[in-house]
Amino acid sequence: MKILKCKKALSPVVASIILIAVTVAVSIAVAAWMGALTFSFMGTEQLTISKMTWDGHNTGFTINVKNTGTKDVTINQILMNYAGVNSSKVLPLPPFALKSTLGTAITVTYTYTNGTNYDISVVTSSGYKFTNTFQGGQDTG
Repeated sequence: MKILKCKKALSPVVASIILIAVTVAVSIAVAAWMGALTFSFMGTEQLTISKMTWDGHNTGFTINVKNTGTKDVTINQILMNYAGVNSSKVLPLPPFALKSTLGTAITVTYTYTNGTNYDISVVTSSGYKFTNTFQGGQDTG
């Protein structure tokens, strides 16, 4: 029986290339897993005022707000020209939750003047303000 003493299973170069390839593949898999994990924990708040309807009697308006972000938000306050509107004049009564990808109509009792510009902001519990400018009496959407 002949014993092969000088033969190696793999050359050092091939072994190094295989080790590097396995390391890169595992790193990519871990990075993809961490990215997906981070995305599920780190949502974004984004609200869109999709429609504005004035009541026609100069006493209020309705805004349709849609949550276009990736996490649920809580609406704490409505601002008119950067001043808070009394929460008793807002329906639904703040604070209220708005699930991700859903919308709601918010009715506000507020005396307005036709033709005047109003900056209307929706403020979330995180402190973010989503503001649009509307002209009194001019419906949008």
